[in-house]
Amino acid sequence: MCNHHAAATLVLSLTVISFASGAFVGVNIGTDVSGFPSASNVVSILRSHGITHVRLYDASASLLEALSNTGVEVMVGITNEEVQEIGRSPGAAAAWVTSNVAAHVPLTNITAIVVGSQVLTSVPKVAAFLVPAMNNIHRALVFSNLNYRVKVSTPLSMDIIPNAFPPSAAEFNPVWKTMMYEILRFLKNTNSSFLMNAFPYYGYSKSDGIFPIDYVLFQPLPAVKQIVDSNTLLRYDSMFEAMVDAAYYSMAALNFTGIPVTVTETGWPWAGGTDEPDATLNNAETFNTNLVKRVMNGSGPPSQPGIPINAYLYEMFDEDNRPGSESGRSWGVFFTNGSSIYPIVASTENADNSSEAFCMAKEGVDEDRLQDGLNWACGQGRGICAALQPGQPCYTPNTVRSHASYAYNEYYQRMKNAGGTCDFQGTAIITSINPSYGSCIYSGSMHTNSSSSRILPPYTLAPASPLTVGKSEALAISIVSAAGLLMSFAL
Repeated sequence: MCNHHAAATLVLSLTVISFASGAFVGVNIGTDVSGFPSASNVVSILRSHGITHVRLYDASASLLEALSNTGVEVMVGITNEEVQEIGRSPGAAAAWVTSNVAAHVPLTNITAIVVGSQVLTSVPKVAAFLVPAMNNIHRALVFSNLNYRVKVSTPLSMDIIPNAFPPSAAEFNPVWKTMMYEILRFLKNTNSSFLMNAFPYYGYSKSDGIFPIDYVLFQPLPAVKQIVDSNTLLRYDSMFEAMVDAAYYSMAALNFTGIPVTVTETGWPWAGGTDEPDATLNNAETFNTNLVKRVMNGSGPPSQPGIPINAYLYEMFDEDNRPGSESGRSWGVFFTNGSSIYPIVASTENADNSSEAFCMAKEGVDEDRLQDGLNWACGQGRGICAALQPGQPCYTPNTVRSHASYAYNEYYQRMKNAGGTCDFQGTAIITSINPSYGSCIYSGSMHTNSSSSRILPPYTLAPASPLTVGKSEALAISIVSAAGLLMSFAL
């Protein structure tokens, strides 16, 4: 969506198609943020959420070093400012690979290099150097014997497809036809993914009401309002799917097939100005939750059902220092202390089974009151807090809120049949959202080994941060992955 010049962006995912294998959901992290965490704190946040893949928009040495010995897969970026020199000089490309890739592997698990960001539309004067830069970087990887481990690609904007609907009629902008042919030939020859940024939020805002909001938010449509490609008669349940298929058809128009599409940026702003009525907390939660559900079912878009749709959520933190609209600064899903802005709950099954009930610490409760409740629950014995000890599965994140939630639930599940309640002097609340994450399984879970297993704890490294004026109270975030796999969180 945006051109992060020297900014680092992290993407968290399950696995990376073409760069690794399988479907994933990821999250971008731009650094135009007040109080951006230190590299070690960023890694702590990643690890507290069980995140196993990251993407950097640049080659931040501090982040690459902090990520060493973590096993986290890293996609490292070449900035738009570096593209021209690397495209001109094979020596510059070799030096870049030596300093930013070879110097860090294998301790840092670098698996991909992303060359620039939306170069064709953001910095068209550099476009002529894009493919040469990709080629030079690839040759440097071959020389270093890293080309099978590290793939190369470049993210492109949906703006290169001027008419994306109906998808079957989509073609790349004729201005970039020759350039797109060269990019696709490179991707095909190196077995890499086509990277694109796709924002249904903007597609909806510019559609003048042609498409219903439910279609954009992955919500079911009545039979009389189904969105169908009149040429192929394929039905599209979301604008996101249509955008992905538009990329496949555009590639096919240039006689390229078999190149998987990965969506490097997508999401929804959770706050906006008075002239941005669709930028709301509810819409952001709905879009991102349904996006994760859609991606994790493992199927592709209507024209390519066998190729999973892979996507990165935009973005981890609100970039509050960015100029422009309020919505442009409100795409984050986490505060910089790791607490969440709104919940994202997704599953390929009924993760939130109505018969499941969990007792959790309330949002906004004073930490001293939570500590009192935690002490009381642990004081009841019966091994209620055994899993909260150092080295045990629920110790991390080591926060009062997270520990209180686990202890409250353990007490409630063990004592509810004997009259135990979920109150703790007003600091607790019942929820149907399964808070289990990683190997920390909350009592009361009906699907602890199934597709309803979460990878994120309900609370993170610190209490929820106060929101800026006009923004809603922080809520917990959770992701339920398909087949019980550890989904990095792109959540």
